[in-house]
Amino acid sequence: RRQRQMCIRDRYWGMLRKEYMKNYKSGMYSYLLLTGKLDSYLADLNEQAQERYELIEAQIRSAEGVTEELKACNPMEWVRQCNNVENRVQEIVLSELVYV
Repeated sequence: RRQRQMCIRDRYWGMLRKEYMKNYKSGMYSYLLLTGKLDSYLADLNEQAQERYELIEAQIRSAEGVTEELKACNPMEWVRQCNNVENRVQEIVLSELVYV
């Protein structure tokens, strides 16, 4: 089961983009599907999105002081801030790379 979760997480951004294209960019979706380029397109997008996610997350955590020191001193505050950063970064990546 854990391996399945890792596999889904590894394709997360690509799956979201695929669903978006099916619903809102049907011409592009059909073209990529019919030319056999859909899988490589989604894999590339997924890789770019994950790299962007990790970069922005690290920058925000650093700028806002979400550190291991905070985790040791105040674990609940650390979790709150981590969740906040994660949600903001996800919205940024979705708007910049997935829902365009």
